Amino acid sequence: MSWHPAHGRHLRVGTLVLAVFLVLVGGCATAPDAGDPEAVAEFNKVNDPAEPANRAIFEVNRGLDTAFLKPVATFYRDVIPQFFQDRINDALDNLRAPVIFFNDILQGELDRALATAARFMVNSTIGILGVNDIATEMGMEGHNEDFGQTLAVWGMPDGPYVVLPLFGPSNPRDTVGIIVDFLVDPFNLWASNSNRDFAVFARTGTRAVDLRAIHMEALDSLEKTSLDYYATLRSLYRQRRAEEISNGKGSANLPAPGLGQAPLEDGQPPRVMV
Repeated sequence: MSWHPAHGRHLRVGTLVLAVFLVLVGGCATAPDAGDPEAVAEFNKVNDPAEPANRAIFEVNRGLDTAFLKPVATFYRDVIPQFFQDRINDALDNLRAPVIFFNDILQGELDRALATAARFMVNSTIGILGVNDIATEMGMEGHNEDFGQTLAVWGMPDGPYVVLPLFGPSNPRDTVGIIVDFLVDPFNLWASNSNRDFAVFARTGTRAVDLRAIHMEALDSLEKTSLDYYATLRSLYRQRRAEEISNGKGSANLPAPGLGQAPLEDGQPPRVMV
């Protein structure tokens, strides 16, 4: 594969994400007095040493959501017919299948990899480039995998909690996962090699709007009922990631919104955007 200038731009995006992460970690919260064992235990359990910086980024993300993403998602949900919303969602899910397959293989989950490949073939052909999820209708249920989960399976610890600009809740392991998934995604490689970088932004923006519209009520309810919305999302993010890493064998499957992650309801596997 030949080098394209867009590859350099994509690598710079990854470098920027890592730089932001380092800035966040630099804004560490003050550790409690060592003489207060309960406070120390709680500090270690929360594992959020950059909490002041994380909260600042969280509020910026929340403001952007209120000003831009939520209004667009509301228009999308209320104006676009449900039939077309479903087609868009199915097509976006299908585009992610190669990344899921890649991580299935890396995790040694050959049965799941074959299931992912079969779903992709069925939906890309009979489903007309994925706009119809025929595979699910045939009983071939989908699942999600990402490189953050792969690193967890390989034994890499998650590290401290961080909030990334736009992408929302994360940690060092999942931040690396976001970058790797972005770089190996065939759609992104195609866009970079054909001078169609706009397609990557269009896909990401459409996914953000689609998922925000789907989970509008759930997120609004969570925000209204949480005494500390930031702390609630921090807890739910960790529970959701534990559920994903264990392939549904964990103890929770709760929402943790962000550009990178989005909740699903009633035991459905969470989806991750690219």
